[in-house]
Amino acid sequence: MTTAFVDGVFDALDERTLDILHRRSVIPVDRRRGWLVRRTLVCADIFGLVVAYFVAEAVATWRLGYDSGLGRLEELGLFLGFLPLWVLAARPYRLYDRDEERTDHSTADDLSRVFHLVTVWTFLLYALSQASHWINPPFLKIFVFWAMAIPTVTVLRSAARAYCRRQVSYLQNTIIVGAGDVGQSIARKLLAHREYGLNLVGFVDANPRERAPGLGHLTVLGDIDDLPELIQLLDIERVVFAFSSDHIADVLSLIRRLNELNVQVDVVPRFFDVLSPAIDIHNVEGIPVLGLRPAHLSRSDRIAKRTLDIVGALAGLLILAPVLAAIAVAVRLDSPGPIFFRQVRVGSGGCLFRIWKFRTMAPDADSRKHEVEHLNKHNGTDPRMFKIDDDPRVTRVGGWLRRHSLDELPQLFNVLRGEMSLVGPRPLIPEEHRWVDDWATRRVELKPGITGLWQVLGRDAIEFGDMVKLDYRYLTSWSVAQDVRLMLRTLPYVFGRRAA
Repeated sequence: MTTAFVDGVFDALDERTLDILHRRSVIPVDRRRGWLVRRTLVCADIFGLVVAYFVAEAVATWRLGYDSGLGRLEELGLFLGFLPLWVLAARPYRLYDRDEERTDHSTADDLSRVFHLVTVWTFLLYALSQASHWINPPFLKIFVFWAMAIPTVTVLRSAARAYCRRQVSYLQNTIIVGAGDVGQSIARKLLAHREYGLNLVGFVDANPRERAPGLGHLTVLGDIDDLPELIQLLDIERVVFAFSSDHIADVLSLIRRLNELNVQVDVVPRFFDVLSPAIDIHNVEGIPVLGLRPAHLSRSDRIAKRTLDIVGALAGLLILAPVLAAIAVAVRLDSPGPIFFRQVRVGSGGCLFRIWKFRTMAPDADSRKHEVEHLNKHNGTDPRMFKIDDDPRVTRVGGWLRRHSLDELPQLFNVLRGEMSLVGPRPLIPEEHRWVDDWATRRVELKPGITGLWQVLGRDAIEFGDMVKLDYRYLTSWSVAQDVRLMLRTLPYVFGRRAA
């Protein structure tokens, strides 16, 4: 590694990247992302279980007058003694090590595992207590503990991850192998999602394409032969292979070599546009084969989805009724005009319907559209999209509603009417829908959703073509569990401040 090479690499990095490299250099290698997240999640789990236990204790005392003296201390001792076993039991569920491997892993992805483990763990304790006759806690106490532990552990795990993502040790220095269209597209997505915790330092490619807009400081740091030296020089922890132009044998040899360097390797597969997390991996005589299930929802699938929609919409309207009333009053007081905004959208099967939203713009917004067309941030790049940052037609209350996506809440009525779903493809206006053709038209096989993949992965910042691909991916990988995860992943956008 020559001095000229080292100087050239560091000259290509911007100040932010250099600052992160400097701050991470003082952190021991064995105390990086995995070490931090595992220990923080263990603390969150234990604290959540302890809180659930004392809530159950209080409820049992209040409702049953439960007071068994020494027996209560024995119950507490048994509970505390089982806490280390929780950590051991959580390992097969992979509740502590997925964050280090996956860039987009979230608490929503852990929900089913947490539910299963809490259920097994709770009733195993109850069975042991009944069989041993050593202690005899009332069933109400067991039930309340189970009912409290699931949400408490889930919420605290989410808070623990939020804490970890603010630490410099959470970041992973990352290089992308391949600076073609796919590599640059992945780079743009990673730069737009800082919550993934990847400090993208640059590309490696012998024959890079011209750099596209939106990549900031990123540049090509060398070719594939320089990668081992760059890993050592820049303390790289993750390498993403994205269709390098190098010979396949050279790439395979390099991947095998990186496995010996304790580097996380991500490989973008061929045909990635049609792959989803629901793929099935099987073997044909030692060769891994990816299986894609038919993109079709059975009758029972549609019944399950509709049931989830009705239950969720009714619960949402009942719980949020005071919020809806307060927003309606605020909209009316803030500016003259109707409380609700209704607009024609394309629904399932291509049928048109009127979507309900709280009005966030001045009453004459449509007639003034020509006045602000020059502010469209997609001018000259994508005629299919119309989006204005800081639109002057937005009212004061409307701006706040948009930041938190609260203007979308009246769409719960659309869900009850059967025109929309809680989760689904993005509801397009007819002018946008006319740009959808060929395989992408299958998106209308499902009802449009209040939220969806397009919402949690970028909202209006996503390009039209990517949005259509996400809708197709949602269709081909639908499940009730995925809908629940997407609804949970939408919550940070409601409580955060990301503009719509």
